[in-house]
Amino acid sequence: MFKRLNLLLWFACCWLAAATPVWAARIELDVLDHEGHGVADVVVVALLQNATATAGAPASRSPAIMDQAGRQFVPHVLVVQTGTPVAFPNSDSVAHQVYSFSAAKRFQLSLYRGHAHPPLVFDQPGLVVLGCNIHDDMLAYIYVTPSPYFAKTAADGKLVLDDLPAGNYELRLWNPRFNEPQAELTRAVRLQTEQRLALNVRLTRALAPEPRPKPAKPGWNDY
Repeated sequence: MFKRLNLLLWFACCWLAAATPVWAARIELDVLDHEGHGVADVVVVALLQNATATAGAPASRSPAIMDQAGRQFVPHVLVVQTGTPVAFPNSDSVAHQVYSFSAAKRFQLSLYRGHAHPPLVFDQPGLVVLGCNIHDDMLAYIYVTPSPYFAKTAADGKLVLDDLPAGNYELRLWNPRFNEPQAELTRAVRLQTEQRLALNVRLTRALAPEPRPKPAKPGWNDY
């Protein structure tokens, strides 16, 4: 019996070793404002340079969620990989009319509550700015990236990018309130096999107020 138990344990250890990618690297990132406070909702994308193939569509087709509650979009910033469907449920007590003028995804959902519309596939990379034609103060963003390696900072400005292959990367950082000389911050990093890389990114300027969305115009779908 002990021999059988030891054999089972040996097989379990072999399976765990095979299931854990030995090449996986990790980035731990802190994004700080110019006074040293953490910045929430910063999109961080790791683009693998000189990859043999593009990332393509995400393996999972489960829709991402951009909800509406308390007359706000939830979440305020959503990051998805190119090809991901996004559902727009309305969990609010009032009806909304969601739209986007953005070149990466132009659309308008007719006035609705609940789950009236099927998910939309975001098949072009870029930034999609969302508004509500009924409530002009509603604003949200969907950042669409071809890379499968992305995350968003928590309230303390921290995030982790895990299970990264070794290689050269360009890190891209974006937030609607960045007030830096460039709209996106970039960092070049090189990751070795099983490396754990800790980075701090500190902004040089105070965060700016967010721009406000414009109401949709009649016939805007025509252009």
